[in-house]
Amino acid sequence: MIERPSRRLRQADIAAQAGVSVSTVSRVLANEPGISEDVRVQILKVANDLGYPLKAGAAAAPRALALIASNGVTGSLSAFYQGIVDGLRSEAAEQGMSFDIRLVNEAKATPQAVGEHMQSVGAQGLFLVGIDPCQALAEWFVESRTPVVLVNGVDPQLRFDGVSPPNFFGAFAATRMLLDAGHRRILHLTGSHRHTIRERVRGFEAAVASVDSGHARVIRLPFANNSSAEAHAATLAALAEDEGFTAAFCMNDFIAVGVLEAVTELGRRVPDDFAIIGFDDLPCADMANPRLSTMRVDRAALGREAVAMMQFRFRHPDVPARHVTHAVVPVPGGTIATKDNP
Repeated sequence: MIERPSRRLRQADIAAQAGVSVSTVSRVLANEPGISEDVRVQILKVANDLGYPLKAGAAAAPRALALIASNGVTGSLSAFYQGIVDGLRSEAAEQGMSFDIRLVNEAKATPQAVGEHMQSVGAQGLFLVGIDPCQALAEWFVESRTPVVLVNGVDPQLRFDGVSPPNFFGAFAATRMLLDAGHRRILHLTGSHRHTIRERVRGFEAAVASVDSGHARVIRLPFANNSSAEAHAATLAALAEDEGFTAAFCMNDFIAVGVLEAVTELGRRVPDDFAIIGFDDLPCADMANPRLSTMRVDRAALGREAVAMMQFRFRHPDVPARHVTHAVVPVPGGTIATKDNP
């Protein structure tokens, strides 16, 4: 039990009881950003126990919860989502937003389950990271007027705010790099139910259609196990059926590594006989031999943008939804022949 001083309370009294500096107490009571949530909660509890008069809103800044698809974090794309989480965490701390993270199986992200997750942490807003809400969940968000930001996702009906790479344009640009290098018969290895990935397929097909004599083949992987191993097997099968393909645009860098291993196994020289480009610029792209040509996604920037969008949504709950895209940047590698890399 905390004993209350007989004299008028000062911030120094709170600092002494909480074991922090007076400046830290001052920043928390003013609801300034940059203080860890644990320290903030501790200081507000001490202040309340001592009977210090808190300003309205100081004790409860809007809290948000991030639900992350468990298959994305624990599977091959863990590096991708870790970058997004880093951006979410750093910007939430900077903005003074109370923030929690939970893993969830996307198939079990029902209105009841999501509502229980939010209630358990007292969240007013929700980040869905790598999760496309099912129809029932989307309808619940609309009816309950829950502030939602889709992170690395997009709502085709634009009912919810979202941030993502420009998947159509990024795929178009990646495929154009192969076309500009002289390739006209190009594979695209993909495999996902997500709208973001379908947009990459559209971008690929549009790019191939933009040139004369272009020929595209889309290979959809089952993603039942290891995507790189699946890409390896699918590439061997595709080239055994039609050896005329000379390039591949891959949905991500893990798939590109599988393609690289397959064509090398067939004795084709990369990039002279076969060119490859990936997407995301994950660590495996830099470790491949040769280094993968790819498209860099600034994952941390997606997380930071999502927090800014949530803050805006808290302040303006009735404005129309927005979707923001962050451009992807080509990363040169050794898997596409260029004038500088013959």
